[in-house]
Amino acid sequence: MLLKIEDLDVSFRNDEGDVKQAAIDVNLTLDRGEVLGIVGESGSGKSSVSMSVARLLPSPPAFYPKGRILLDGEDTLTMPLPRLQGLRGKKVGVVFQDPMGSLSPLHRIGEQLVETIRLHEKMTEKAAEELSLEWLGKVGIPDPAVKAKAYPHELSGGMQQRVMIAMALMLGPDLVIADEPTTALDVTIQAQVLRLMKELHRANSGVLLITHDLGVVSQMATKLAVMKDGRVIETSDDPKAFFTSPKHPYSQGLVREAKRMELES
Repeated sequence: MLLKIEDLDVSFRNDEGDVKQAAIDVNLTLDRGEVLGIVGESGSGKSSVSMSVARLLPSPPAFYPKGRILLDGEDTLTMPLPRLQGLRGKKVGVVFQDPMGSLSPLHRIGEQLVETIRLHEKMTEKAAEELSLEWLGKVGIPDPAVKAKAYPHELSGGMQQRVMIAMALMLGPDLVIADEPTTALDVTIQAQVLRLMKELHRANSGVLLITHDLGVVSQMATKLAVMKDGRVIETSDDPKAFFTSPKHPYSQGLVREAKRMELES
């Protein structure tokens, strides 16, 4: 099993010492070749769970009262930080929800991609540059050599998102955590990016897809989980059956709303 989340609680403590539970008793599994779509409204806990896999939540205020997150059998919650840092970017690729907050404003796009590659791979700078330009092209960025010389603020939000996707996928990670990966993308580029992610999971990787967009889930997921108020309220190993007959009333509401929006679009 590539990823196994067991009895996970995620909590946050504010300056006054008050504790808010973001995720409660979460149990999920993901194997190579699978795409696990986690859906739910804002505040349902889905991002808190996904970012905990590689311990990307600031701690404090985040802490874990109980549970384990096993990545190829190793618990990332207790893993020494140097070991965990070695996994980030190489074994675990992450597409963040906010690309502008995740890309360094002080460095050009190409420099950031090359640095990521050379941090994990024994590769010459020229070879790393070639790989980074190749991936900028794969995610639909026009004139990659020109855009590689730009700073993040010189690119649109959609372009920044594509850079983040390239950064997450280019090293062929075992696990991709994609948190709302297509929100800022137009329909054409969204289809291109989803196709890339499908190719990756077919190449023996697993994808943890966090989204409120059931249309994306229906295209991508091989299994899914619905979260509400920090809890997993429904899971399905058959997304087609889920969209036909969801069991939980909340899930039924999500599917009805998705179908209504599809008819109106």
